[in-house]
Amino acid sequence: MMAENPMPEVSIEIQGESISIPAELPLLPVRNTVVFPGTTLPLAVGRPRSAAAVREAASGSGFLAVLAQRRAEVDAPRQEGLYDVGVVTRVLQVVDAGQGLSVVVLGLARFRVLEIIEEEEVQRIRFEILPDRLEETAEAEAARRTVQRLAKDLIRLRDDLPDELQEMVDRLTDAARLADLAAFGLNFSVEERMALLGQPDVVARLRVLIRHLTREIRVAQVSRDFARKAAGEIDEGRRKALLREQLRKIQEELGDTDDQVVEADELRQRIEEAGLPEEVAQVTLREVSRLASVPSHSPERSVIRTYVEWILDLPWTEETEDHLDLPHARQILDEDNYDLERVKERVLEYLAVRRLVKEPKGPILCFLGPPGVGKTSLGKSIARAMGRKFARISLGGVRDEAEIRGHRRTYVGALPGRILQGLKTVGTRNPVFMLDEMDKIGMDYHGDPSSALLEVLDPEQNHTFSDHYLEIPFDLSKVLFIGTANRTDTIPPPLLDRMEIIELPGYTAREKVRIGQEFLVPRQAREHGVDADSIRIPEEVLLRIVEEYTREAGVRALERQIASLVRKHALKLAEGHEPEPIQPDDLARLLGPPSFTREGAERIDRPGIAIGMVWTPVGGDILFIEATRMEGKQDLHLTGQLGDVMRESAEAALSYVRANADALGIDPAVFEKYEIHIHVPSGAIRKDGPSAGVTILAALGSLFLDRRVRDRIALTGEITLRGQVLPVGGIKEKILAAHRAGLSEVILPSRNEKDLSEVPEEVREELRFRFVDDCTDVLREALSA
Repeated sequence: MMAENPMPEVSIEIQGESISIPAELPLLPVRNTVVFPGTTLPLAVGRPRSAAAVREAASGSGFLAVLAQRRAEVDAPRQEGLYDVGVVTRVLQVVDAGQGLSVVVLGLARFRVLEIIEEEEVQRIRFEILPDRLEETAEAEAARRTVQRLAKDLIRLRDDLPDELQEMVDRLTDAARLADLAAFGLNFSVEERMALLGQPDVVARLRVLIRHLTREIRVAQVSRDFARKAAGEIDEGRRKALLREQLRKIQEELGDTDDQVVEADELRQRIEEAGLPEEVAQVTLREVSRLASVPSHSPERSVIRTYVEWILDLPWTEETEDHLDLPHARQILDEDNYDLERVKERVLEYLAVRRLVKEPKGPILCFLGPPGVGKTSLGKSIARAMGRKFARISLGGVRDEAEIRGHRRTYVGALPGRILQGLKTVGTRNPVFMLDEMDKIGMDYHGDPSSALLEVLDPEQNHTFSDHYLEIPFDLSKVLFIGTANRTDTIPPPLLDRMEIIELPGYTAREKVRIGQEFLVPRQAREHGVDADSIRIPEEVLLRIVEEYTREAGVRALERQIASLVRKHALKLAEGHEPEPIQPDDLARLLGPPSFTREGAERIDRPGIAIGMVWTPVGGDILFIEATRMEGKQDLHLTGQLGDVMRESAEAALSYVRANADALGIDPAVFEKYEIHIHVPSGAIRKDGPSAGVTILAALGSLFLDRRVRDRIALTGEITLRGQVLPVGGIKEKILAAHRAGLSEVILPSRNEKDLSEVPEEVREELRFRFVDDCTDVLREALSA
């Protein structure tokens, strides 16, 4: 068996000690960085082949060849893309930073490249050591002492250099080491550093350093003299600006401009022009100073730059002037929105207060109502009436607190929260800011976004709103926040308590027709490129669409049907035909068969059926309750996906009927002989709530007394075992649903009579209301003779 050939080695001498290193080493290409012998330097390593080279060196000989790239943007440099002179280094420390490696190396000796070996996972290099050439002459000693003296003079002139450096320079008697340390510490370009690294003649290197140190000392002296002169005449901020301007001019004259310094100066100028609050300006200037000192290849540069850019882009002082002309504001609100008088009045009240108080606290409004009633469009109209910018974010499905407050800068890709992002987009600090779908905020292990909104929506706190990304207070007190929601039971009570709830109920059929004529038809005509005067949709056609093709509290479905008619009108025009006026009988041909029938108008043809009214997040609706009996053991069956409260209401209604059977004229024996089944159709939809008690009672009374519930009548109300009828909520929505369904009478608890003031007058005129206090009143009013 043959022995393996050992790897050839080369020897280098470091401070009198001979060190043997392999003649072939793993290669680490670096960007914008030059390592000198005798210097210790941390390097960030992210490229896979570079990381493999570092790991091989750390686990093997401990030596690593470091070579600078000619072009920093090249990710996989070949031999022609690298300088031909580099430094052999010793790996002192390797840390896995998650997204790459952090390695600390100590430069040992110069080398010249002989050959670069390209392998799939790592690059290797064969090299020859470049020894320093130094003759112990008077010229060499004079050059060494001159560099020492000039370096100490520069340290004394520069306030950013510690005085301890003078002692370190004094202790350096090795001319080659002094030249390398000075070259490493002074402000040279990569090309200048490489020229010094590739120069083996120590005296020649010292001559270059003398010229450079002399120039740096001259710049430092001018800057210090200028600073002393300016300090007595102007304030500190302006003095620093003049100093930076003077330094920039000196650098330009000397041809020594640094991209990092130029970038920092540009940012400082933007900070001065932005007029930031004093605390914000101090934080930003401190970050810019950090930016100037961070190496250009460091990933931290982009983090700091992004942070400073965000601060500069936020509207710390920019705001629009409010339009305080109340008649003009009312005109705009009336142009954009039909009815909604209560909301318009509230906006005008705010503007009136704004005229009297210079800086009033912005109200926190919440528009509550079913989809399609115009909550979002109303927010845009308010912004237009007030002359403010409009911002909107949707909170539906938001589960992470960081969506509101932002991520801390320790996270990769961190950004401010959506509140500050919205303000940056509109560019003012006093917009109308709409928080859409507040009832659909989620919560999980990332935090509770609704809790983060507590500070945003509290006028006592939001003037110092703290975003996790900025960590600087931002004033939100001038923002007019408007929330929207379909329901309030899913909004946490503390958040609900901070908002002024303004309800936007559904529209009546006549109101929808007016909205269609005045808003929807003209808007759809514009969007489809049709002259609004050329298409006329009569009132009776719109009414037919409302009643037979839509079943909603808002007008979104109505607008979709109108858009369909407008598209057909546009098709006729494009084909060169003259469109004919649309008649009600044309709807089946244009829109298809009707999607809805007026269920409430259907005749109740047998006992045991009653019509109830319900409230839903999308408006009111009606439902049928059916009761039947069959021979069998005494039992009660409830179907139709009923919730616990509704099931209890059914049990309470049956118990009342059984307990008062004699008084009601019902044979008590029927309860022992028959099973009772109560069903609520639309079984796929979950139903719950106490307001069906009166309706279930009417259905049971009708069943056992064998008397039909009167036609076209709807009921709502909660009952007790004592026979009392209690008030319920959602009266306006329920009555509008009964009116949409074509019913003519409504039975309500007496204590709900006050709620009729919210019902439109035209609906009250078309319906007859009967008010009841107990269960006997319900059966007397609801059942036919």
